Amino acid sequence: MSGRRRSRPAGTADAAEPPMEATMDYASGEYLEDTSQAAAAELEEFELEDLEGVGRVTAQKLRQAGYYTIKDIAFASAHELAAILGSEERALGIIRAAQRALNMGKLFMTAKEYYEERKRIAYISTGVKALDDLLEGGIETRAITELIGEFGAGKTQLCHQLAVMVQLPPERGGLSARALYIDTEGTFRPERVVSMARYRGLDPERALENIIYARAYNSDHQMLLVDEARKLVEEQNVKLVLVDSLIAHFRAEYPGRENLAARQQKLNKHIMQLARLAAVYDVAVVVTNQVLAAPDVFFGNPLKPAGGNVVAHGCTYRIWLRKGKEGKRIARIIDSPKHAEKETVFTITDEGVVDA
Repeated sequence: MSGRRRSRPAGTADAAEPPMEATMDYASGEYLEDTSQAAAAELEEFELEDLEGVGRVTAQKLRQAGYYTIKDIAFASAHELAAILGSEERALGIIRAAQRALNMGKLFMTAKEYYEERKRIAYISTGVKALDDLLEGGIETRAITELIGEFGAGKTQLCHQLAVMVQLPPERGGLSARALYIDTEGTFRPERVVSMARYRGLDPERALENIIYARAYNSDHQMLLVDEARKLVEEQNVKLVLVDSLIAHFRAEYPGRENLAARQQKLNKHIMQLARLAAVYDVAVVVTNQVLAAPDVFFGNPLKPAGGNVVAHGCTYRIWLRKGKEGKRIARIIDSPKHAEKETVFTITDEGVVDA
């Protein structure tokens, strides 16, 4: 299957002008007309059995293990699939077949092509103009956004509001979609959603119906819920996955330095789960993170995000929330591949999270 159609080689006597959406195949000197939308539609109709090396029995095994689509296979590791199929070599062959189908046989692209692809990324408004301006549009799909802060900083309030905002139509900052909320600390409150939805002009009952809720009782359960989420995302039109909080269970279950390595390995696997979910299914992932006090810091802020480098490297955008004066909250971008390090102010009211 190919997502590019060859047009007449440049430089021939009666060569036509290249199509407006064309890019150059530098190996052959031919223009390639972009038919990626048609290819994407064709890919949606692909079944696992259509992959080379995948029969009915193998496809059944893969689906039982949570691999439902070509995308799931293409982004999997050979080690993961080998545990299901019994052979790493066979797993690698199936993954490569899925990647060829997914990328239309093309392994590389120019930076301009990638730039054009990133223009299709969607944004979810936070409902706060100052925060949206800080993030240059809002919460980004295909990325993990981390909200860091002490208790009472507004992390959970912002998660509640995002679960409402994603339901709005695009012209109002939403994606006309549903949210999946994984609650690890028992802090989700439907009553808060009701007041926020009413303020945003949504029917509260309908807003609650559009939030799929799950309580995670330990780290293994939390990871299982993310695995199961892959099926829900496509079936239920989910465009936002919230994990509040990311690290609570990991910290409780793996205390002390002697358990640090095991905890970080497991946490890293969980973050990679979320990153794959965001990239493969074009959803926004938002996680909250706790802070801890560094006893060796005598000057400046002694607090630092929990999770260490594993969380720092795994999350795309990191936003530190803290309490300000007169009930205000301050949001600061502390790590981002595209934003400058800057901050803004917002407040929390009965209606939700609003501009200060």
